[in-house]
Amino acid sequence: MEYVVPIKDISKINKIKSILKSSSKRDYALFVLGINTGIKAQELLSLKVEDVWDGEKAREYLFIENKKTNKTVAYYLNNRVHEALHHYLKDGNLELEDYLFRSKRDNQPITRQQAYRIINHAAREAGIKGNIGTHTMRKTFGYHAYRKGVAISILMSLFHHHSRSETLKYIGITEEEKNLIKVDVNL
Repeated sequence: MEYVVPIKDISKINKIKSILKSSSKRDYALFVLGINTGIKAQELLSLKVEDVWDGEKAREYLFIENKKTNKTVAYYLNNRVHEALHHYLKDGNLELEDYLFRSKRDNQPITRQQAYRIINHAAREAGIKGNIGTHTMRKTFGYHAYRKGVAISILMSLFHHHSRSETLKYIGITEEEKNLIKVDVNL
């Protein structure tokens, strides 16, 4: 597997979102959920509609049990995720027990390979160079969370890393970027 990078440029993220939104509500929701929660691709693909949707609107939190630790992790579903899920699920074509990112061919979720093709193709269309894949969504989340002031200790815990340097390398933070963190309480 190739080492993938986060998408650091917000305009490129918005371009990918625009490309995906115009081609597939499902693919758009996958990308938005991925970059706003940092959930692993395999966990995203195994989600059911009922995990994120109560039948009328998106839930506030998504709960996923960590198989290694047997602990439940709560992921906050922000307004961008709510909008993407509403756009995708409002027409009622999926039942609550269906896979959220269901294949068009059967009632199974799309494969990791298909998710990779979706993300990679949209990134190429958006003019992004470098190695892009499903893990890019998780790294993009981490990069932007860190840049917006989320404590590195929180990201370390979320990514199950053992050191600060491991997490910084994982999310693509360079030496120059370490000093450019905004802590903007904006009261």
